[in-house]
Amino acid sequence: MKQKIDVESWVRKAHFPFFSAFEEPYFGLCVRVDCTAAYDFAKRNGISFYLYYVHCSLAAAQTVENFRYRIEAGAPYLYDQVDGGSTIARANGTFGFAHLLYRERLEDFLEDAARVVELVRESDDLVRTVAVNIIRYSAVPWVDFTSLSHARLLSAGDSCPFISFGKMVESGGRRSMAMSIHAHHALMDGLHVGQYVDRFQQLMDRS
Repeated sequence: MKQKIDVESWVRKAHFPFFSAFEEPYFGLCVRVDCTAAYDFAKRNGISFYLYYVHCSLAAAQTVENFRYRIEAGAPYLYDQVDGGSTIARANGTFGFAHLLYRERLEDFLEDAARVVELVRESDDLVRTVAVNIIRYSAVPWVDFTSLSHARLLSAGDSCPFISFGKMVESGGRRSMAMSIHAHHALMDGLHVGQYVDRFQQLMDRS
């Protein structure tokens, strides 16, 4: 479900048209997140670490309203829920796209995601969902990056956030990984990315 936002009464009344006019309206930030507790939880319970932290990320995104804004036909909308559109690695060195529906219960999310991931791994296409109420996820587990950019079709008018995760590294008995967040500036600012990062770290820590 979604609702159209009345721009004239919206707090982003001035920001929305200003940044919507940019040829490249996305801004990006890279942060480091502690994943010690989350990694231990995933391994202890025999679940995919990647799917676990994607679930934490989606759960965090539901709580920050700006991460549920999207632009459709030039107008802003607020979705009740956002899901995940994720790259999935294949054995032949390529990848496919998976549409991971958000479920509040981790067990439900993992059950659904496992089926979808297996289908993607067994296919050879490169088709991604047409849904716009998603966050576009990817992982670069081979590189502990400090910055990241994306290949983007600017003419498509995408407004989904892009979130990427890097290589997990160990230091001083703790595990951490880089996380890159690119977001449409007409819909959010650094403040909202900061709120999301704080909530994501809280969920990772409570694992």
